[in-house]
Amino acid sequence: MPSTKLARILRQLSRTRTYHFRHRSRANSISCAGLPQQYQLTVEDAPEAAELEALPNALEDFNESQWPGHAHWRPLGIFIRDAETIVAGLSGETYCGWLVIKYLWVRHDLRRRGVGRELMAQAEARAVERGCHSAWLDTFSFQARSFYEKLGYEEFGALDYPPLHKRHFMRKTVG
Repeated sequence: MPSTKLARILRQLSRTRTYHFRHRSRANSISCAGLPQQYQLTVEDAPEAAELEALPNALEDFNESQWPGHAHWRPLGIFIRDAETIVAGLSGETYCGWLVIKYLWVRHDLRRRGVGRELMAQAEARAVERGCHSAWLDTFSFQARSFYEKLGYEEFGALDYPPLHKRHFMRKTVG
């Protein structure tokens, strides 16, 4: 990241609302032991996009220092539009040989027409072009688990949340 971009982000961070924890209750204790006094802990419900982007940029810099020349995160978006309106789409990223599918959505009236299958096929094909060997996604039990299974995805983990449902973590070899 260019130092000017980092400086801008740090200036923005310095203007955020801060909380000082002089009197901490045991139930809500936050420890910042060992940090110099100039550092401030902030809790933000609506952080700026630039602030959120500072984290993956800093992590990527660290990763590069430990793993020189590794593949970087690359966004991926595949959309079906009606004029300017998105009626179906897939968003995700590729990183170090993996396609990470974040969102797949098809408008209700377009479901069961092969739209989701085509979006997935396009994403997997682009992932292979980018050198990926596998794909990863998660879905709730009330969403599209059986759809992904029909496409060859296998569950490798699950969480019992939300109540009465599960969150399924699924993967597939693509390359």
